[in-house]
Amino acid sequence: MKKLFLSAFVALFTFAASAQFMVVTTYDGDQEENMDKITANMGIGYMMGDFTVGLMKGNHDHAEGEDHDDDAYDLFARYNLSMMEGAYAALQMPMEDGSDNMQIGLGFALNVWNGLYVEPNYMMPVSEDDNGDREGSFNFGLSYRF
Repeated sequence: MKKLFLSAFVALFTFAASAQFMVVTTYDGDQEENMDKITANMGIGYMMGDFTVGLMKGNHDHAEGEDHDDDAYDLFARYNLSMMEGAYAALQMPMEDGSDNMQIGLGFALNVWNGLYVEPNYMMPVSEDDNGDREGSFNFGLSYRF
């Protein structure tokens, strides 16, 4: 039994030693001219190998008169693509009605200084809207890995 606990302990610390955290944000041009353009979509992620998972402050459009929570968070996941250094595939979905509002996309993380990355990306909804459209968006993000 002691060997089992020791093995699990060593395995967990091995995973933790090879992992790192990242703080992410996406520039939001729809916000007022203040720091909300950068801080409205902040989040934190946990990187382990080629995968990253985390939570990000959501910025969702709601129908007029619809009750919504201003503190909604999105789950996000990324997979680093091995074909090009810095390229990644991304998935983002809200905690509520996640499968209905899921987005997928591609991005590129460009290291500009010590752990600070500029991340242009393109995200597109998985499901169509009421008009039958699936219009995506091109975004600029920042991340800091530590």
